[in-house]
Formats: sequence, C-alpha cells, structure tokens
Amino acid sequence: MADTYKINIAGVDRELVKYPVSDKLDIAAFILFDDVEITEKSAQALLDICPQHDIVLTAEAKSIPLCYEFARIGCRRYVVARKGTKVYMSDPVSVSVNSITTDYDQKLYLGKEDADKLKGKRVLILDDVISTGESLEALEKLCKACDAQIVGKACVLAEGDAADRDDIIFLEKLPLFFK
Repeated sequence: MADTYKINIAGVDRELVKYPVSDKLDIAAFILFDDVEITEKSAQALLDICPQHDIVLTAEAKSIPLCYEFARIGCRRYVVARKGTKVYMSDPVSVSVNSITTDYDQKLYLGKEDADKLKGKRVLILDDVISTGESLEALEKLCKACDAQIVGKACVLAEGDAADRDDIIFLEKLPLFFK
C-alpha cells in the first residue's frame, strides 16, 4: 500500500499519495483531474474569500478544472497560459518557469488574443498548489507583459514554505516530507 497523507479540503476528506521528488524529499500529490467533488467545493470555498476580479488566469494543465469551475460560478471568464505555442496563437508572449513537479525548465505562452483579454483587467491568478512560487511568478510576469492588474493570487493548497507567504490566498497547508 502506498504511503499517503490525509487532508480535509473544503470539508472533503482525501488521502494524497506521496511521491519522491528526490532522494531527500517526497510530496503528496494533489490531482484535480478526476475529482469533481473536490474541484467544485474548492472553487466555491476560494471564490468566497477571493477579491473581486474580471477574469481568472491559470497555467496549463492540472489547475484547468479548478479554473473552469471557479469562472463558471464566478466571473465567467478565464485564460489558460499554455506550455507550448499553437498554430492559432498570434504574436505569443512567453516567460520561463521551473516547477518542483517538473524536472526541466518550461515556458508559458499567451497568444495575442488571450493577452488582449487580460489587458487592463482585474486578474485573479489561480493554481491548484503553490509550492516554490515559480509558476506563480511566471503568471505574474505574463500579467505584467499584458498590462493586467493582479488583484489576488489563490490556490487550494500552499505547500511547504508557501504556507508562510502573506501574498497568497489558500484553503489548506500541505507539508513537504523530508527523508
């Protein structure tokens, strides 16, 4: 049986499976893709405590269900920063990002059409988990490049030291597991 971490998120109990990131560190994986209940409850709980906003911005891919549900019950608009360019993306803006769950440098992209949706708007950045803050920083850079006003940064779980930050809104703390 896998080693797990028990957590209650927005009134819902879950057991998150732990996975090694290195020989000295494990993380408890929080995956929203197939958990409609936790996605819906987390989106509502976050919406209740987040500032007013015009549009929600997230990074591809794990937080897309959360962002969709958050926008569906809230402001009705969201944009996803992509991990690669697509043929339909004109004049893409890009920033680099290095995440704890990915073992290589990545880029995030917005096409002109999505960048225009953010321009001059009150943007809420939304993620499933904030840990090192690298993905968050990349999204902030994209907002700056699009002349958007960041009104808040929110996530379901703040992992490790991120729980000590005073510039993010989150539902629960998620520890890191050092060996």
